[in-house]
Amino acid sequence: MKTKMLHTCIRVMDLEASLKFYSEALGFVESSRKDFPEYKFTIVYMTDENGTYDLELTYNYNQETPYEIGNGFSHIAVGVEDLEGLREEHIKSGYEVTDLKGLPGEKPRYYFVTDPDGYKVEVIRL
Repeated sequence: MKTKMLHTCIRVMDLEASLKFYSEALGFVESSRKDFPEYKFTIVYMTDENGTYDLELTYNYNQETPYEIGNGFSHIAVGVEDLEGLREEHIKSGYEVTDLKGLPGEKPRYYFVTDPDGYKVEVIRL
């Protein structure tokens, strides 16, 4: 059986802050939105530049405390051609950004940037 990754869902505390982060920091665009006021939540799908992958942002209206990310989830990953350029943009924008990293024995080829809810996004050189 053939399968295809469709989306990843993360729950967010501030929908507007998350939309801004994923739009400005990573170039994602809103592709669809579903509001369910009677159930007190909104789902927004953001897609990458090619429209091949979606990130689902779920906003629950009455969430009062931050979500616990847990120790099983690690990160979301995106690929870019100009790794150093985007990293500098992220630093200038005031995002939490790590040093450039590489796997043991490899040259640095990725870093992490943190979204408004504390989710890590790995940015990898294509």
